[in-house]
Amino acid sequence: MSESIEDAPAEDSPTGRARALMKAGDVAAAEAVVAALIAEEFGRKVSGLSINRDAYSLNSLNGFVETDAGSFFFKFHQEEGEDRMSGEYYRARILAEAGLPVDLPVETSTRPGRQILLYRLRKDRRLAEVARDLDEERDVAKLAPVIAAQEALDRAVAEVYRKTLHPITAEQAQAEPIHRLFHERLRDFDRPGVIGGRFASFYRDQDFALPGMTLNWRALRDLRISFNGVVYRESLGALFDAAFTGLEPRNFAGLGVTAHGDAHNANVWAETDQRLPHLTMFDPAFAGSHVPALLAEVKATFHNIFAHPYWLYEPQVAVTRFQAKVGRRGDVLAIETDWALSPLRMAFLERKAELLWRPLLAEMQARGQLPADWRRQLKLALFCCPTLVMNLRAGAGAHNPTSSALGLGIAVMMGSAPKDGAGDTLSAFLDAIEPNGSLENPGQKP
Repeated sequence: MSESIEDAPAEDSPTGRARALMKAGDVAAAEAVVAALIAEEFGRKVSGLSINRDAYSLNSLNGFVETDAGSFFFKFHQEEGEDRMSGEYYRARILAEAGLPVDLPVETSTRPGRQILLYRLRKDRRLAEVARDLDEERDVAKLAPVIAAQEALDRAVAEVYRKTLHPITAEQAQAEPIHRLFHERLRDFDRPGVIGGRFASFYRDQDFALPGMTLNWRALRDLRISFNGVVYRESLGALFDAAFTGLEPRNFAGLGVTAHGDAHNANVWAETDQRLPHLTMFDPAFAGSHVPALLAEVKATFHNIFAHPYWLYEPQVAVTRFQAKVGRRGDVLAIETDWALSPLRMAFLERKAELLWRPLLAEMQARGQLPADWRRQLKLALFCCPTLVMNLRAGAGAHNPTSSALGLGIAVMMGSAPKDGAGDTLSAFLDAIEPNGSLENPGQKP
């Protein structure tokens, strides 16, 4: 059985060691590593440090540090193999200059393996936490302030995309760090052109424990997936192969924008000292001024909407809220669940379609540079969000058979078109953001 990222030795870097120690449960040792890093990088005398233990820090760590210069919030993102990746981390100032609401760090270190940000200390909550509290809320009046705040942010981001949309070359596209969230996680760094990375360490040759059955990847990879009655054209194996070739960075020459690139709601402060929360982005690890336009909003679209409620970040809760049944019929693996987007997430989806995605695609079309296969590129990037951000196999990390089945079904819905023209939530969304399409019920099944 091949080694997983969770079990692999830590990279020889402070950030890699800290993440590995946290995964192993040695919090005190991880905090000591981060404290030493802050002292060395910024010349601060550290008197106390605590790492937050939250569900949203899948590839990062954050927390609070006391220094001789005051108290700060810290955060860093860490990718395996990042010393061999292209692109510069943490370009917050270009976001502020473009007009995006972004919290600028007080101190920044961008050296590979030692990248970390210090922010002024806040009492605000992250939008992820505010939204999580509302995932079971059905009272529209109680949802309204957060929906309005998200709507305001979508409008602001859409306007920046409109103003900064510009031609980019293959070389400019390739240099953007946002690819670390997609293609770089599929690369075998020792064998260029060969799929590997997290796909290989998470899934290849591994066993998948699902409700009522266990399948090895060799059996699972070529099965078509039926998710809640919709049969999809492509298998998981075919989707990984397609993502590896289709999301190659040079393929995104065309149009780019200035973007945060990873503005999921755990990277957004919700300032709630007024009637409507004011949202401010932070942790711009993948920010850029030439971000391929089709990739700029993918992470925010998936992680703020389809990753909820519960199944990705809190699988231990999902198993108490949802049911999942799995059966095999010939070459089809049927996954049946009672999972659905909550009213809050559906509202987020509707506004993301109307305020951001459709205007962006319409402007790209007006300039004659909307790729004919834009749906394909977008779907493959969405597919990478759940499958490569963490290991979806039960027992490999936090996942259990129920949440694993949910994750695989949702991932295939993201990546593959339904067979025979059947409808699903994502297909309705894509229809709604077609530049010449209809915006009626963008998240509803037709």
